[in-house]
Amino acid sequence: MTILDRKLQAQLIAGRRVEGDRLVLDDAVLLAALDGSRPLTAGERSALQASPLTTRRLRTLADSRRRPAASREWRGSAGMLRAAGGGAALDTLVTDDGAWRLHFVGNRVILQLDPQAPLAATLLRAGRLLRVLDGAGATVLEGRLDSDGECEGPWPFAQAPAEYFQQHGARFTVEPAGT
Repeated sequence: MTILDRKLQAQLIAGRRVEGDRLVLDDAVLLAALDGSRPLTAGERSALQASPLTTRRLRTLADSRRRPAASREWRGSAGMLRAAGGGAALDTLVTDDGAWRLHFVGNRVILQLDPQAPLAATLLRAGRLLRVLDGAGATVLEGRLDSDGECEGPWPFAQAPAEYFQQHGARFTVEPAGT
């Protein structure tokens, strides 16, 4: 069955009307099926196929699960220095949500967006001005992502990154500039 066949079949099932139709599966069952935590039983699948109203509800739930990643306005990501000060050079910091990496190469700092992050495509298209702040609120880096999802600049402080971040809250944030 081709993708077009599947779409047509889904439209036919969801578009038909059945007298006395009602929701035969609750949202918890449908959401569990969508996230794969609990597959539908044979009876539940039959009930779903027989109820266009339930099929439309399943589609609505599926669409709402996809929509937040696309429409939610990203306000920033935070991370922290997790290694103890053992004298080793700091080469990478990662935000708690895993969306951003901060690399330290020589006297350069590179902000890198994970291409698998939910908002990666949106942020790359937007071309917004971004900034990286330390735990005390000072700007570490400011710029726009290039087509590879990176922004680079000079390390702006005299201290090495590990020592600097330890002295300035051991935290950092990546956020849109101007917020």
